[in-house]
Amino acid sequence: MHFGYSAMYPPVMAPQANMFVNVPGYEGTVPGGGFLPPPMPMNPVAPPQPGPENLEWRYDILPVFLSCSPTSRIFWFNTEFVFCSIPSLSEDEAREAFKKFVSSNICYSEDPVTQGVITSMEPFNTFRYRLETFTESRSTDWAHKPHEGEPADFYAQPAPRPWEVQATPPKLFSDHTEKIRVPYTSSVKVAEECHTCHAAGTEQCKECSGSGKKACPVCNGATKSDPACTHCNGTGKDRCTKCDGRGKKQCETCKGKCQLLTYIELKVEWKNHVEDHLVEQSCGLKSDKLRSVKGKELFKSSQNLVYPLLGFKPQAVSQASEHLIKEHQTKYGKTSRILQQRQAVELIPITQVNYKWKDKSYVYYVYGNERKASADDYPETCCCVIL
Repeated sequence: MHFGYSAMYPPVMAPQANMFVNVPGYEGTVPGGGFLPPPMPMNPVAPPQPGPENLEWRYDILPVFLSCSPTSRIFWFNTEFVFCSIPSLSEDEAREAFKKFVSSNICYSEDPVTQGVITSMEPFNTFRYRLETFTESRSTDWAHKPHEGEPADFYAQPAPRPWEVQATPPKLFSDHTEKIRVPYTSSVKVAEECHTCHAAGTEQCKECSGSGKKACPVCNGATKSDPACTHCNGTGKDRCTKCDGRGKKQCETCKGKCQLLTYIELKVEWKNHVEDHLVEQSCGLKSDKLRSVKGKELFKSSQNLVYPLLGFKPQAVSQASEHLIKEHQTKYGKTSRILQQRQAVELIPITQVNYKWKDKSYVYYVYGNERKASADDYPETCCCVIL
C-alpha cells in the first residue's frame, strides 16, 4: 500500500553539510531527531458503526447488582448467556483476611482480631472499566559508528520511508523499543572528519590531561614531604593508569578506526497505554486500594479499534467507556499508529465488616479476589521505633 508521503514529510532545511548528507525523503532529519506522524490512507473509509444486535449489553430484563447480595447472576451479551458467580464471604474468611492484614503490621496488636465480635457484613461490589491502547511510534535521528568494513549503501537505491521500514512488533500490549539502521542511508566519513580525533585514531586522555601522569595517590602530590614519598620518590607524580602513561588513548568515537559510518537511525517504540475507571462506591473504602486487586472478569474485547459499551448499567461504565475510547484515539492517533485496543469490565467484590471490641464499633473491609483487608481506624496500635 502506498501513501502520500510527500505531503506527510515536506522538505526542511538540510542538516550541517560538513557532518551529514542529504537523504531523499529524510531532508527534515536533523541531529536530535523527532517523531513522525503515521501516514494516512489517501481516501480513509469510516468503519461501520456497532448496532444493538452485535455490541450491546442487555440489562433491561436482568437485575442490577451493584449493591445487592453477592450471589450468582446471569448476563446476556451477544445473545449468549454468561454465568457469573460472586460467592458470599463467610465470617471465618473475613476474620482470616483481617488476621493477615494485622500480622503484616508490626505495630498492630492481635487483640481486636481474636477478641472482636463481628456484628454484620455488607457487600459493596463495584465495577472497574479498563481500556488498553497498544501503539507504535517512529522517530529518526542521525547516528554513527566506527567503520568496520560495512558497505556504504547511500544512493545504491532509494531509501525506504520511515513507515515503510519493516519492524517486527513484540507481543501485543507490551512495551518494547527497537533501533534500526535505515537501509540505503549509510555513508563513510573520510578520516579527517572524525569529529573527535581528526583521523588520529587516538585522543587526549582526560584523566591526566595528556601529561601521562597523575598526582601520587600515596602522598597526594606533596613533593616536599619529609621523609620523601617512597612510592613516587618525592616527585609527587605517578603514572596514569587510564592511558598507561602515554597521555593518549583510543578514540571513543571511532574506536581507533579513523573512519565513521554515518546513517539514519529509526527508533520504533511500542507502548501499551492503560487507563482504569472505578465506579464510585459508597462504603468508604479508598479507591486507590482497589487498583492493586483483581475482580471477576465479566467482559473482554480486543479489536483494532474498540467501540463504547452500549446499555451497560450502571451508566457510569458506559460513560467511562465512551470517554476513554474517544480520549485515547485523539491523544495517541495523531502521533502514533494504534495497532490494537482492548477493553474489559470487572466486578470487584467488597465486603464491609462491622465489628465490636471493648464495647466500641469499628469497621474493616475485605476486597478483591485476593481477599485483601484494610482498616483505617484500627483500634489497637503502638508507636514502634526501629533502631
